Amino acid sequence: MKVKWIDISVPLKNGMVHWPGDPPFKIEKLLKIEDGDDCNTSLISAGSHVGTHVDAPYHFFPNGKTIDEMPFKATIGPARVIGIHDPESVKLTELKRHRIRQGERILFKTLNSIRCWKVDHFIEDFVSISQNAAEYLVTQQVLTVGIDYLSVDSSKKDGIEVHQMLLEAGVWIIEGLDLSRVKPGKYELICLPLNILKADASPARAVLRK
Repeated sequence: MKVKWIDISVPLKNGMVHWPGDPPFKIEKLLKIEDGDDCNTSLISAGSHVGTHVDAPYHFFPNGKTIDEMPFKATIGPARVIGIHDPESVKLTELKRHRIRQGERILFKTLNSIRCWKVDHFIEDFVSISQNAAEYLVTQQVLTVGIDYLSVDSSKKDGIEVHQMLLEAGVWIIEGLDLSRVKPGKYELICLPLNILKADASPARAVLRK
């Protein structure tokens, strides 16, 4: 029996949650078959960090790689989903137990997956990644880090330190994952952002399979 792919990306829709201050996602029908048009055609507008998306180093560094320069190996290949129990952030003490190795793609499943995606308004006290944990991930030379809400940084502190730490070290970031249907463990990951030239980020479709 073939192992099924699990969609871990968030559906894009009108009225969905977005980062405060960012443009919301909007889809508007321009042509409708039901109105007598030959086809259905839509206008889509959104910020580059809407829903499930990949951050490029250019997001915080003017000379950093842009989203079209992302190597495929960053988001295609073996990945490990790590369950985080701390209700505030991914902390170093919990992270060290998992013996993270060089070149790994790490996706954090936190309380966000079962709590934050159930509503369309922004949840301020989501689980983020602590600076100490980010430093450890950089030291371990991971390839990619994913989190199951809209930022690796906490909204309470309005910080950018974790973003900067990871991206400056060449670690690619996937944000806005929905890992509610995924158990911690090893998987095969495919997560491809749109090929947008010179972009700081892009929405992406992400899937896993055992």
